[in-house]
Amino acid sequence: MIGGLLCLVFRHEIARVVHLWISDPSWSHGFLIPLFSLYFINQRRERILELTYAPDPLAEIAGGRRPERLQPGQTRPNYLGLFLLAGVMGFYLFNVISPSGYAYFRSLSVIGALGAIVFFLGGWRLIALTWLPIVFLVFAVPLPRRCFVALTMPMRTLAATIATALLNMLDGLEATCSGVVIDIVYQGRTLEPALDVAEACSGMRLLMAFLALGVAMAYLHERRLWQRVVLLASTVPIAIFCNIVRVTVTGFLYVLAGPGYTQGIYHDALGLAMLPLAFGCYGFLAWFLSSLFVEEDAGQARDIIVRRRRGDG
Repeated sequence: MIGGLLCLVFRHEIARVVHLWISDPSWSHGFLIPLFSLYFINQRRERILELTYAPDPLAEIAGGRRPERLQPGQTRPNYLGLFLLAGVMGFYLFNVISPSGYAYFRSLSVIGALGAIVFFLGGWRLIALTWLPIVFLVFAVPLPRRCFVALTMPMRTLAATIATALLNMLDGLEATCSGVVIDIVYQGRTLEPALDVAEACSGMRLLMAFLALGVAMAYLHERRLWQRVVLLASTVPIAIFCNIVRVTVTGFLYVLAGPGYTQGIYHDALGLAMLPLAFGCYGFLAWFLSSLFVEEDAGQARDIIVRRRRGDG
């Protein structure tokens, strides 16, 4: 009932976000984010069920089988969550009514209300097990257009600058970069039109999707905390590196094969090819961190020398 009321109250915000997932390719990964959150909860379902329901000691079955009945567990309502829910709803109404309100904050209010409800119903112990699946939903909320453009421009400029330097390594080619536009002169002939690193080539699609995946992998992998932090932090440079590779390859195709091979299906296929490259870099880093140190127990086991006494065997 509470879940239905939550969807009813925020139905317009949910519909708006889903429409952006459908219409904007930069946020098409939003459909996967709720599924990841449900998977995170499923990974801890036993601990959540043990916390929510405890076995009835009077209903134990002989032979070690599960008890037939369950009784309320250790979760307790926390009225601080109710106070937070009221604050979230007030914040949401302010952004709806006020002319200075932001649609992005209205979408975040849905996630805040969900967290406040879980906190109110289950208290600290339940929110400790479910806070990450709830916060993870932030990756599904599209950034405001102004913030998105402000983030993409430096990435486009960086990719264009490095791609220009690499293109100049080709004999007979002279490339100059002006912002996000690369002017190319090949074998004395100026190629028209100039190569423009468009917003779709900024790498933000890969960055946002890969950052969400990095959080998921760091959460699911049984690793030391510092290794999880390194893997999570590596998602940003890996995404930037893959985008630089994409822009550079596009530039070489533009020069050697023709402008037709940098548009349409070829452009999209090159973008998809960056996914296995990013996963490969991430997997190599994960393998390197796992192989960097040897567990102490395993190292001691290798140092054990078995000596045979005289007269044995």
